Amino acid sequence: MDFHIKDEALAEKGRLRIEWAAKSMPVLRSIKERFEKEKPLAGVRIAACLHVTTETAALAQTLQAGGADVRLCASNPLSTQDDVAASLVVHDGIPVFAIKGEDKETYYKHIHAALAHEPHITMDDGADLVSTLHSERQDLLAHIVGGTEETTTGVIRLRSMAESGVLRYPIIAVNDADTKHLFDNRYGTGQSTIDGIIRATNRLLAGSTFVVCGYGWCGRGVAMRAAGMGAKVVITEVDPLRALEAVMDGYQVMPMAEAARIGDFFCTLTGDIHVIRREHFQAMKDGAIVSNSGHFNVELDLEGLEAMAVSKRTIRDFVDEYRLEDGRCIYVLGEGRLVNLAAAEGHPSSVMDMSFANQALCAEYMKKNAAGLEKKVYGVPQDIDREIARLKLASMGVRIDTLTQEQEKYLNSWEMGT
Repeated sequence: MDFHIKDEALAEKGRLRIEWAAKSMPVLRSIKERFEKEKPLAGVRIAACLHVTTETAALAQTLQAGGADVRLCASNPLSTQDDVAASLVVHDGIPVFAIKGEDKETYYKHIHAALAHEPHITMDDGADLVSTLHSERQDLLAHIVGGTEETTTGVIRLRSMAESGVLRYPIIAVNDADTKHLFDNRYGTGQSTIDGIIRATNRLLAGSTFVVCGYGWCGRGVAMRAAGMGAKVVITEVDPLRALEAVMDGYQVMPMAEAARIGDFFCTLTGDIHVIRREHFQAMKDGAIVSNSGHFNVELDLEGLEAMAVSKRTIRDFVDEYRLEDGRCIYVLGEGRLVNLAAAEGHPSSVMDMSFANQALCAEYMKKNAAGLEKKVYGVPQDIDREIARLKLASMGVRIDTLTQEQEKYLNSWEMGT
């Protein structure tokens, strides 16, 4: 079997961690049990470019149980859990191409390796796999029937491709499912980002000023958790509606140029480039801690910071100290990459349960329906979204009401008023 991982000897540790995560993923487990019986993905080759974590391992095992031939590579150079990669190779026979800390050249070599078995379906987290296919491996496009995309940044890129007329196959935006972005982005990113910052720094959030750049679902989650730990939260935004919502939620809202002067912690979650730039670094106080929880590290102008700094050193794991000419130090976490995966373990598995249930069911849907789909980005079918919510509630022992016939008639009629 072709694979490239750090160390096969880590496999047993990885197996136990995958088992631990799977205990909190009842929805995906129920899908796996059905897949084992029905084999809805028999004969389907899947190339997945995802964060190689315990939860992703549970997804890969589910796809394999459904009959799929899965190859997995990392969607971020720092997000791989090496013991998980080893376990998938050794215990599950799933080819993995991912090593935590891999350089950019190796990162793209791994993407090409994941594509080498000529996939029918792609699973992406950030759209690097899809963009590589369209730019460098167009010869493989003839085999592909469809794909899925996990995160906001990737959906933005794919919609741009579709609008430009260059997208060559249909893709489902898993990120847009209510059971994904309302939970994974808000509660998952909220908790795991704060976890990564605290693990990297061991600094106290209470009483500090925490600047959240971007008030989308991920930003909402981080702001909520930072405030819950006693921080004074400041929001920076470019969208007036989101800024207004942040004000109504009780946060201070101001331009980045002002927030840069008062922040103790900074975290970007926008999906855009150079949200924190050279002029912002120049205004920061000594000891400012800067992180990113958007998909790519381009949210921070690290080249600008490098040019400003007179020295740079790694002062503790995942903390780089940039010393400026006047003696001030700015600390960047996880090389500016996803701090929740670079310095911690990513989202809790109970949240990823819903996200990856969407991935599994959308792969099944794509196999059945791809022939009738256009070459564009689709939302997750509502029946899949609702079924995942139903399964999640059932696993939690939560029951809800059902509409009476009278109520259904009322909602579907126009005749009845007050």
